[in-house]
Amino acid sequence: MKLARTDYHVHPNYSIDASPSTIREYCQKALELQLEEICFTTHIELDPVRREKDSFVILKGEKISVFNYVWLDSYFEEITRAQEEFKDRNLRVKAGIEIGYSRGCEKDIEKIINNYPFDYVLGAIHCLDHIAISSMKESPRYFQTKSLAQLARDYFSILQEAVSTGFFDSIAHVDLYTRYGIRHYGPEIFTIHRSFVEPVFAEMAQRGMGLEINTSSRRRGLKEFHPAREMLDLAVKSGIKIFTVGSDAHTLDELGGCLDEALAILKDYKLCNYVFIRRQAVPC
Repeated sequence: MKLARTDYHVHPNYSIDASPSTIREYCQKALELQLEEICFTTHIELDPVRREKDSFVILKGEKISVFNYVWLDSYFEEITRAQEEFKDRNLRVKAGIEIGYSRGCEKDIEKIINNYPFDYVLGAIHCLDHIAISSMKESPRYFQTKSLAQLARDYFSILQEAVSTGFFDSIAHVDLYTRYGIRHYGPEIFTIHRSFVEPVFAEMAQRGMGLEINTSSRRRGLKEFHPAREMLDLAVKSGIKIFTVGSDAHTLDELGGCLDEALAILKDYKLCNYVFIRRQAVPC
């Protein structure tokens, strides 16, 4: 069984922490890499407490509020142009978004995902206690004050809430806390999901949600992808059937990173790689 080569986690120049590379430039790179489909997932954070720090995107080189939806109009116009340009060159282009979930941002999420025709809405937990655990600079403020047990309770409770909203088609880098947490807690961090993640995966399976295999962990020195194999085993045993693969590229040279290895893992489990069309999962 040959799985389609896709990258379903790509940050163009709208994401505040991405390089200036454009949607068109990523599409051209995707052709070079012989990808069949690329999904752009501009990253937004909506935590009311961090609004003055995080709630921005880049539009034409300028930082603007994520709540000024002119950026979304531009984003969809640019993706539509790319779809037209590359449709005869064997590259499918999809419109996605990565939303960092936090309590109190539900109405803002609804407004965005209900008013724009996304193909794919990717949910993620980047912050705990309003501290970015995804950030090398910020994360020590959280990790240095919390036990592993507290980390597990904090992370998996907010993840459960995110899943229960029903907003998201898939969950990104589900064990993201290992990225920088390994430096503070050591290898024990790779087992804190036990007994916490199973009910989350059970609800994801019941809802027909997807789970991402995110390869960006390799760029940060981890041996396994997100999620690591033990957690992936639990996801499969819980009945999750929809999986996507994503490089989490923030620069052109990161596009497609380790995707073939991620696809090989799916083949090991006799699973399909999925794409999304207007929020509907399709095996490919």
